[in-house]
Amino acid sequence: MPFDFETVIDRRHTNSAKWNVQPGELPMWIADMDFQTAPAITAALKKRAAFGVFGYEEIPTAYYEAVADWWATEHHFRPQVDWLMFCTGVVPAISSIVRKMTTPGDNILVQAPVYNIFYHSIENNGRHTLSSDLVEQDGQYQIDFKDLEQKLADPLTTMMILCNPQNPIGIVWSREILQRLGELALKHHVLVLADEIHCDLTLNGHDYTPFSSLSAPVAANSISCVSPSKTFNVAALHAATLIMPDQTIRERVSRGVNNDELAEPNSFAIPGSLAAYQEGHAWVAALRTKIAANQRQLQQFIAAELPSVKVIEAQATYLIWLDISAVATDANDLATFIRAKTGLFLSAGDVYRGNGSHFLRINIACPTAELTDGLQRLQAGIDAYQQQ
Repeated sequence: MPFDFETVIDRRHTNSAKWNVQPGELPMWIADMDFQTAPAITAALKKRAAFGVFGYEEIPTAYYEAVADWWATEHHFRPQVDWLMFCTGVVPAISSIVRKMTTPGDNILVQAPVYNIFYHSIENNGRHTLSSDLVEQDGQYQIDFKDLEQKLADPLTTMMILCNPQNPIGIVWSREILQRLGELALKHHVLVLADEIHCDLTLNGHDYTPFSSLSAPVAANSISCVSPSKTFNVAALHAATLIMPDQTIRERVSRGVNNDELAEPNSFAIPGSLAAYQEGHAWVAALRTKIAANQRQLQQFIAAELPSVKVIEAQATYLIWLDISAVATDANDLATFIRAKTGLFLSAGDVYRGNGSHFLRINIACPTAELTDGLQRLQAGIDAYQQQ
């Protein structure tokens, strides 16, 4: 059946965090799509609501089988069911794992520019952020492995939070790079915590490699966090899965997740996730096609109308990293100006650290009409900024 990615849905006054904006503003910032979720999920939630009893629930084996089957079909790797653990969200899980698996004062390594909430999970829990910044040249980002190993070797570094696919840049790390990184982490006794929440949203032929599919010793030194939330736009269902090949790590993380009360599902988390993973393949394939088309529209528009802006082509996600260094020296200043002038609300790249102060992040997971409006506002805002 065809899926509708073109109807503009009015999300104002619906308690939407994204759309809690002023009249006339257009939010294209937070990683939240403006598409309705897959019809199979809506049907499952309606059926669950009709049942009318919402007591305490457990995680059925069918949930873990559905997760494993999804990875086998979509990503050519089937994790063992006993590696899997339900939790109520990727970010809560990351914070819980930081608390359980590291000690206050430890260094936790990241690769900036990277998802800004990692810094909250690290620093709000009394740990130190240590970044091996990604190196950008001519629109391409690479890992400085010499710097990475030096920082992994620091005796205070006990964990690395890896983002794959990478947010905000949209990189899909290759198997070879992940294996090399994993071997270095193992050599220096650093646990790898992989945020793989955007893994289903690869674009233009790029393939995501699950960290847990690497060589057995490397995979055993890892925890992967996955969820249907970004893929199906169901963040408010609060469902995620941890993939942990090593039994000792599983047992320690289980104690942390349970102590933090992150192990119990709400009444809609399991039926929604089952519908996603069992019936959502065709919808996600159509979604990826739509996101790729939106990225091409953005690239063509910016090349024609905003040549001073460079687009970093995303290999995954629906978040596009825009190099505005030829326009402004401060991304936050530019983003604030564009919002005030045009109502377009983008993410300023400085919150992702690294060289993010030269970038804006734009969310393109929206109908064509909304994207066209956003691009026109972006042009108007940058033109006005340059004419000051």
